[in-house]
Amino acid sequence: MRTSAGIFCRAVLFVAAVSLLSSCAILSREVQPGVSHGRAYAVASWYGSDFHGRPTASGEIFNMHAPTCAHREFPFGTKVRVTNLTNNRSMECTVNDRGPFIPGRDIDLSYAVAKEIGVIGPGTSRVLLELNGRDDSYVRRVRVQAAERKGTFAIQAGAFTEAANALRLRSALALKYDNVYIQETEVNGTLFHRVRIGNFNNFKSAYSLAEQLGAEGYQPVIVKADLRI
Repeated sequence: MRTSAGIFCRAVLFVAAVSLLSSCAILSREVQPGVSHGRAYAVASWYGSDFHGRPTASGEIFNMHAPTCAHREFPFGTKVRVTNLTNNRSMECTVNDRGPFIPGRDIDLSYAVAKEIGVIGPGTSRVLLELNGRDDSYVRRVRVQAAERKGTFAIQAGAFTEAANALRLRSALALKYDNVYIQETEVNGTLFHRVRIGNFNNFKSAYSLAEQLGAEGYQPVIVKADLRI
C-alpha cells in the first residue's frame, strides 16, 4: 500500500528531475565563446560610413553594404542570425571584425544588416543571436618570417600606413590578448605601424599562440622581436 509520504517523495523527485532537465535544455542553448551553434539575447548597435573601406580585424576591407558584423569573441567566419526583438525582423551576417568597444553593447552590425532589421533609427536594439556554423575559409595558417628558431620572437597581426587602422586592430586584439603593442618602422620613406603581440623567449611559445590566432581568424606572422623598442 502506498503511503501519502511515499507519494509526496516521488512527486518531489519528479519535479526535481523535470527542473534539472529544463535547466540543461536552457544551458545547451547558451552561446559560449568559440562555439559555432547556440543562441543568446544581446544588445546590437551598428557602424557604417566612418569605417567603410577600412580594414577589419580579420583583414577584410569593411563594406557597410555587406551582411557582416563585429563581435568581441566569436571566431571570424561565424554565421549569426540576428533577430530584432522589437519587430521580429531578422538577417544572417558573418563575423569579420571585433567590437563593439562601448560598454553595454554586444554586437556591431554593418549598415546593411542594421537597415534590414530596423536598428538604424534607434541606434541600438535588443536582439536574439543564433549561431549557424562557420565559414572555415577564415581559418589562417601561421606564416614564419624569422629564419632562425632561436632568440626572441613576436607575432605580427597586421601592418598599416594609417595609424588609426593599427590602433583599431590593437584594440581588437587587446580584448583577449596581453602585451599587444604597435611598432613604428620606416621602410623606403614610408612609415608603417606594425601591430604585434609579444615578446616570446622561444619559438615554440610564439608558434603556439600564433596557431590560436590563426584558428580565430587573424593573420599571424612570427617575426624576430625588435628589442630596441
